[in-house]
Amino acid sequence: MGMPQLPAPDYPAEVRARLEADAREVIARYPDSRSALLPLLHLVQSEEGHVSRTGVRFCAELLGLTTAEVTAVATFYSMYRRAPGGDYHVGVCTNTLCAVLGGDAIFDALRAHLRIGNGGTTEDGKVTLEHIECNAACDFAPVVMVNWEFFDNQTPDSAIRLVDDLRAGHAVQPTRGAPLCTYQETARVLAGFPDPRPDAVEGGGSAGHASLAGLRLARGEAGPDRLVAPRSRDWPGGRTPPGHPSSHDAPQPTSASDPRHPSGPVTGEPRGGPGGSQAAEGGE
Repeated sequence: MGMPQLPAPDYPAEVRARLEADAREVIARYPDSRSALLPLLHLVQSEEGHVSRTGVRFCAELLGLTTAEVTAVATFYSMYRRAPGGDYHVGVCTNTLCAVLGGDAIFDALRAHLRIGNGGTTEDGKVTLEHIECNAACDFAPVVMVNWEFFDNQTPDSAIRLVDDLRAGHAVQPTRGAPLCTYQETARVLAGFPDPRPDAVEGGGSAGHASLAGLRLARGEAGPDRLVAPRSRDWPGGRTPPGHPSSHDAPQPTSASDPRHPSGPVTGEPRGGPGGSQAAEGGE
């Protein structure tokens, strides 16, 4: 059975004092202190990059909970890391629509390029790779998220350029939303503290044409007879498809997830994903 696990060590005194001041501010926002557990977990994650045993102990002591109660919450939600990770969490959506449009191929390409598996971190500590569930951005599929910021309409090649730029320290601009920051900085914002960067609230963007069609119909607004994906040349009424400002937007159209599907691949990318040698036929 081995020796029982010793109690988690406390933070150094100066770290403890700083975190406790922030935690008291968070707790004061709630009528019931235990309701502050989720933001406090983000707070300790902003300190260490993951929810450590020390972070669990800290939350339990501040909220009058047991470490088992805190651990139960921290292990339930996937946004809380339970082990050290990289500065940039790269999540590849492999849910249905993103997978069909190339998410699986993107994930396989990144695994091969970075030489890490699901949940792995590169040796330089820059990138942690993970396949994730739906990002609610299906009309921009396939979608990759970096620290929960969107990079739309990706391909294996554009995703590889993205992670290479992250590792090289180059400036990377998300397709929509706030400018990119590190995972720990993101965690502090999720804990409920303002982002001090002067351009932090300038990010824009919204749902795409297909997602908003139902809203327009519910309001009684006239819409096109049919919906066409932004990557199509046949946009309704001859209008220009909306553009995406990301420097890492994929060349369109994006790849098919499974080139062996009876319908065949939809692009000219190699069959078989990364390392494939047989050129796809019938691509644009």
